[in-house]
Amino acid sequence: MDEQIKIAPSILSADFSILRDEIKALDASNCEYIHIDIMDGHFVPNITIGPDVVKSLRGYTKKTFDVHLMIDPVEKFLVPFIDAGSDIITIHHEISENVFQCFETIKNNNKKVGISIKPSTPVDVLSKYLEHIDLILIMTVEPGFGGQELMNDQIEKIKKTKELIGNRAIDIEVDGGINTKNAKILVDAGANVLVSGSTIFKSKNYQKTINELRNL
Repeated sequence: MDEQIKIAPSILSADFSILRDEIKALDASNCEYIHIDIMDGHFVPNITIGPDVVKSLRGYTKKTFDVHLMIDPVEKFLVPFIDAGSDIITIHHEISENVFQCFETIKNNNKKVGISIKPSTPVDVLSKYLEHIDLILIMTVEPGFGGQELMNDQIEKIKKTKELIGNRAIDIEVDGGINTKNAKILVDAGANVLVSGSTIFKSKNYQKTINELRNL
């Protein structure tokens, strides 16, 4: 795990009418990742975008595309999202398909593998994935919509995840309700990748907010 805190602005909160310009603005910032939430209206109660939109944005930045697939079934969509320009593909523990089979597809395409758990899912389920993943995404809100408040009971889950990982080179990413007031608490608990949507995109200066989240 890289000890540097990485910031991953979530375009779920961006202005979709000028999405190209939003990506360009993030490209000009010092954020490490651009977090892209994919929702299917089935696994979570919202619908966002597909691989064609991701592909259309890929040409405007060399930033890491951190793609979170909140979809089930997911396996048949892995290659389309990989071909669209994803760098990290995160799927959910709670899907109905074979998680390890999905990992294999992602790894065979030389992309990083992430696993995510919903707030109600216990940390213990992650044990079986530790030798196969690059990233664990802890949802600190119920997935589906941006702009929610962070669920404080998830902070303990981050600490447990950190203990579970031990010395393994696995990033701990957190997503949901992250702002300049609670970012340090999450980092202190063990997170090293912070996903933030509303806090960044509702601010007048993306770079300033990104720096504040990182505590520069």
